[in-house]
Amino acid sequence: MLRTAVVKTSRPAFRLGLVAPCLAASPPCLRSAFLVVGTSAAPAARHLSTSSARSNDDLTSRSAIHAATEKHKQDLPGSSSSATSLITKQSHTVHTIPDTIQGDWVLFHPVYSKDEMTSVEVLHRVPTTFSDSLAHWLVKTARTIFDWVVGYKHIETPPTPDMTIEQLRKAGYLLTEKQWLDRILFLESIAGVPGMVAATLRHLTSLRLMRRDKGWIHTCLEEAENERMHLMTFMHIRKPGMFFRLLVLGAQGVFYNLFFLVYTVSPRSAHRFVGYLEEEAVVTYTRCIHDLEAGKIPEWTDFPAPEIAIDYWRLQPNAKLLDVIYAVRSDETTHRFVNHTLANLNSDTDVNPFALREPDMHVKGKTLGFERSESEEYVKESREIIEKHAHEVQAEVKV
Repeated sequence: MLRTAVVKTSRPAFRLGLVAPCLAASPPCLRSAFLVVGTSAAPAARHLSTSSARSNDDLTSRSAIHAATEKHKQDLPGSSSSATSLITKQSHTVHTIPDTIQGDWVLFHPVYSKDEMTSVEVLHRVPTTFSDSLAHWLVKTARTIFDWVVGYKHIETPPTPDMTIEQLRKAGYLLTEKQWLDRILFLESIAGVPGMVAATLRHLTSLRLMRRDKGWIHTCLEEAENERMHLMTFMHIRKPGMFFRLLVLGAQGVFYNLFFLVYTVSPRSAHRFVGYLEEEAVVTYTRCIHDLEAGKIPEWTDFPAPEIAIDYWRLQPNAKLLDVIYAVRSDETTHRFVNHTLANLNSDTDVNPFALREPDMHVKGKTLGFERSESEEYVKESREIIEKHAHEVQAEVKV
């Protein structure tokens, strides 16, 4: 997975350094790439103090916290493929953004290959605790009510094989282009809330207790901005009216405060809720992709991708709206994986395993997150990659 980011800086040009350390452990080759500014070598580390807690646990140890927070992920190398490796092909360094930044996005977000975008699977995590069951029930209930309100009845096979698109839409078996946009705009206006709430509460906790956050805040903020960029993308296709905006205002106000209270009491339950919410988002976008590819949304056939989407996801200049929806679904799959993983951790003591890198979509698209032991192993691998790269940079400098 090609990882990109835009860093606030006065320097007009950026270079993306790609390194290809293929991990030997299973699952195979978890890949990422980080923005390196100016030259092939990573800039000086931002040395920060670490927690005073001592433990042999790699999710709570000082070394784990140090590895997750000493450098910002945007300053570190990762891997994408041997074909674009900075180590193996210095002359193939890739420009990631033009001299003038066109988008209003500044945080890290994944950029996916076509193969990654088509590797996503619709998955469901079976609840194992009462809080899991409650979170899942709330999400399924909310979806059922929402479908009922808009009159949508999804079916795999129409009752009459020769029904036309108009007949299927009139019967509620298909959504019109306007209904799809209304659904997406409303859901994305709500989906950007949890990450910001979680980041806000963890930020305030860090200030109040005067201790490090162990890498959770940035991941939560990245999720919030990513969801907001989904909304900004589809806003370029349709501008909602005043009534729609009032609905969003009311829904956002209620959801923000409820989620705030839940996260204050139980961060684990809150992340599990978001994990189930993202499962439904993957289902929604998968259905949209299937309908679009089957010609059931003729208004979007060959519809060009908005410029903001091409800029944000690094799409081809001639990209279509279908490519955008594939990218959005991949983002929702990332959120599904990350939130289910965070729900498996101890939010007070454990390091965020995604503070420095994330698996590619071949992992995130086919699994529902790391268990705690897997997160611990992933933190170890991240530390090894960082140390290996530091030694390689030192060797290059000496030469």
